[in-house]
Amino acid sequence: MSATATAAPNSHRRALKGGMAALVGTSIEWYDFYVYATAAAIIFPHVFFPEAEPALATLASFGTYAVAFFMRPIGGIVFGHIGDKIGRKPALTITLVLMGVATTLVGVLPGYAQIGIWGPILLILCRMAQGLAVGGEWGGASLMAVESAPQKWKNFYGGFTQLGNPLGALMATGAFWALSALGQDALLSWGWRVPFLFSIVLIGVGFWVRYRVEETPVFAEKVEGQQQSTPLLFALKNNWSPILLGFLIIAMSSGGYVIATTFVQNYADTPEIGLDPTIILGALTIASLVEAIVTLPLAAIGDKIGAKRVMYFGIIGSFLVIMPLVLSIQAKNVALIWLFVILIRVTLSGAWAPLSTLMAQMFRPQSRYTSMSLSYGLGAAVWGGLSPAIASLLLVVTGGNFWSVVGFFGLLTVAAWIGVRFAPQHSDAAPVTASFTARTDTTGISTGK
Repeated sequence: MSATATAAPNSHRRALKGGMAALVGTSIEWYDFYVYATAAAIIFPHVFFPEAEPALATLASFGTYAVAFFMRPIGGIVFGHIGDKIGRKPALTITLVLMGVATTLVGVLPGYAQIGIWGPILLILCRMAQGLAVGGEWGGASLMAVESAPQKWKNFYGGFTQLGNPLGALMATGAFWALSALGQDALLSWGWRVPFLFSIVLIGVGFWVRYRVEETPVFAEKVEGQQQSTPLLFALKNNWSPILLGFLIIAMSSGGYVIATTFVQNYADTPEIGLDPTIILGALTIASLVEAIVTLPLAAIGDKIGAKRVMYFGIIGSFLVIMPLVLSIQAKNVALIWLFVILIRVTLSGAWAPLSTLMAQMFRPQSRYTSMSLSYGLGAAVWGGLSPAIASLLLVVTGGNFWSVVGFFGLLTVAAWIGVRFAPQHSDAAPVTASFTARTDTTGISTGK
C-alpha cells in the first residue's frame, strides 16, 4: 500500500477525532448558552425583575443576556492568546470548564424575592463568565475541526463545530419544553433551575473527550515554534481587513439567529399576542432537530459548490422567511408558526454550516485563533448582543409594529452579504512563510492554491 493511500484514511481518522471533540464541546457550550437565552426570554423577567413593568423587565432580562456577547471579544483575546501561543487543546479545555461552572452557579442563584438587587448582580457576573468562555470556544473548536481536516473536506468537518449549535439549542429548548408541562408555577419556582444544574454532568463528559484529543497538525507543524510574541498586535496589524469582513458576516448567523429564536419566542409571549409558551418552545425544539439534521449536509455541499454560495442561500433565504413567520405569529396560526420556525432554521443553517471553515480560511495560521475569535466575538457582541434589545426597543417606539423589526433584519442581511462577498480564502496547504497570491475560482471564492 502506498504512503498516499495510507495517509488518506489516517487524515480522515484524525479529522473525525478533531470534529467529534469540537462537536461534543460546542454542543455542551451552546446548551449552556441557550439554557440561559431561553430563561432570559420566559423566566428571568419574573424571577429577577419582578417589580418592573413587563416591557422593562424584558429589556432588563435581555440586557443580562447581552452582557455575555460583549464579553466574547475579551474571551477571544484571552483564549486566542493561549491557543496561538500554547495550543488549541489547552485553551478549549479551560473554556469548557469555565462555561460549566458559570452555568451551574446560575442554577443555584436566589431570585430577587430572596436577596433583592444582588440576585440580578450575581446573574450578570455568571453571564459574563459564560461570555468569556464562548468567546474562546467557537474559534478554537472551529480550528480543532478545520485544521485537522483534509483540504477537500474542510467544510464537512468544520460543520461538526457548527452542528454543536443546533444540538445545544435542541437540548436547551427541549428541557424547558418538557419542564413547561409542570405548569407555570412549578417552572418559575424551581423547574427552571434543573437545566442549569444538569450542565455539571455534561461538562464531565466534554472534559473527558477534550482531554483525549490531539493537537491540530496545523499548529504542530506550522505555528508551533513560529508564534508571535503578542498574537493580538499581529492580528490587528496584519489581519484587520478580514477581521472587519468577519464582523459583517456574523450579522446574520448571530444577530439574525437571535431574532428568529430568542426574540421571536419573547414576542409570541407578549400580552398583544399571548401565545402559550409551549407552542413556540415546541416549534423551536423540533426546528433545532431539523437544523441538526441539515447542518452537515449543507456543510458538505460547501465542499462541492463553494462555501460562499451556501452562505448566500442562508442569508437571503432567512430574510425571505422572517416575513411569513411574523405574519403567522400575529395570526396565531399554530401550524404555520411551526412551519416557518422550522424553515427559517434551515435557511439560517445555510448561513451557519460553512461558517467555521469560511472564517478559519480567512486568516493565515499565525495568530489565526486570536484573529478568528476576535472577529467572531466583535460580531456576536454587536449583532447578537444588541439585536434583541434593538428589536424590543423598535417595538416600543413603533407601538408594537413588528415590521420595524423586519426592516432591521434586512439590514443584517445586507451586512452579512457584503462580508461574504469580499471574504478572502487561504489554503493550509501553502507554507506559512510563503507569499500568498489569491486566485478566484469559478464559484467566486478566493483560494490559496
